[in-house]
Amino acid sequence: MITHKNISLFFLFLLLLLVLLNFYTAISWAWYIAIVLIWLGINAVGSSRISSDYHVKAFCNNPLETEKKIAITFDDGPTVFTLEVLELLKKHDVKATFFCIGKNIEAHPEILKQIIANGHLVGNHSYTHSKFFDFYNAAKIREEIKKTDLLLEKFTSKKINFFRPPYGVTTPSIKRALEKTGHKVIGWSIRSLDGGTKNKELIFNRIIKRVSPGGIVLLHDTASHSVLVLEQFLQFLKQNNYKVVSTEELLNLKAYNMERG
Repeated sequence: MITHKNISLFFLFLLLLLVLLNFYTAISWAWYIAIVLIWLGINAVGSSRISSDYHVKAFCNNPLETEKKIAITFDDGPTVFTLEVLELLKKHDVKATFFCIGKNIEAHPEILKQIIANGHLVGNHSYTHSKFFDFYNAAKIREEIKKTDLLLEKFTSKKINFFRPPYGVTTPSIKRALEKTGHKVIGWSIRSLDGGTKNKELIFNRIIKRVSPGGIVLLHDTASHSVLVLEQFLQFLKQNNYKVVSTEELLNLKAYNMERG
């Protein structure tokens, strides 16, 4: 299995081998540079792909699911657009999982309350969702996770078990933080890219091309175009006999660990 630990040990072995060979024959510095660059490249790809399990185990789908069942998740809320999302989900009798940002919970506590009242699950998506989150040390990451957990637990009265790292990037620091917090990392198998483009047709076509049993869809509850795509997508699922189930049911994992206290 390709993991950060295994890759690091392999490339350290290669560098050590070059050092030893250098005692017998001259080794060009180009070889050292090439090995380091390849090492860094593999690290970059592994860290940026949440499904790679490069640093931490991430649950991105259920490959054993044979029935037409998928889960829908939303990132970066709660926002004012979350209310429109909730109305659509209620209309189609669909339950989803919302990965919430701590500072947005503080700004819209009533919307988070509505999410839970409507029977949806919530998970931790960090407190700030900073662009520099990937460079934080383990202690600062734990602080962000804990701060957001406390906000969520005011409404769930249970300990939060699901965490989705900002941008889907994982690092050794995130791994060390999660070893302390015990959260399960929830990824996705169908990324809509609705956070990067407003082209509704492009987003919709991207999603439906990737739909398959056991998949997890990533959408955002942060913009009007995402709401419009969601409505199209829910209609598509109904027409194609897909059933939307919770991430708990799809992955056979609990979103909440235990009663608080």
